[in-house]
Amino acid sequence: MFNAFQAQNSDNSIATPPKRREANIEEDSRKEDSRKLAMAIAAAADDRKGGDIVLLKVADVSYIADYFVMVTGLSSVQVRAIASSIEGQVEKDCQRLPLRVEGRSEGYWILLDYGDVIAHVFMPKAREFYGLEAFWGHAERTNFVPLAQTTADSLK
Repeated sequence: MFNAFQAQNSDNSIATPPKRREANIEEDSRKEDSRKLAMAIAAAADDRKGGDIVLLKVADVSYIADYFVMVTGLSSVQVRAIASSIEGQVEKDCQRLPLRVEGRSEGYWILLDYGDVIAHVFMPKAREFYGLEAFWGHAERTNFVPLAQTTADSLK
């Protein structure tokens, strides 16, 4: 049985309306763009020796964003440097500026909000105290492995 918004194929299967198919393609493209942005953020953080880089895919559990990227810096100077590296590389590679930046003056926890991806750059105690990874524990987790490390590992 089908309704007025669906069509029936010659094999009696129900066809997806073209607009719905186009919407699915656009959604898939948007999700892939979000994934690429999250990876670009992680790579920029790695360039400044950010530690324990984790990507959380929160799209399936929240409407806030598609990804969170969590990074640890060992000092407020390093936290600021990581955040600046992220901003510069993302602007250069993805032509995107953050919609909002919070915490830069303190350097304890800097949040860079790109809409579909939110980067959190923490001092170790802030990351532990706020426990965002535990709070979003039901999100898909990916530990970032730098390209240089995967290349070196493959040569062993």
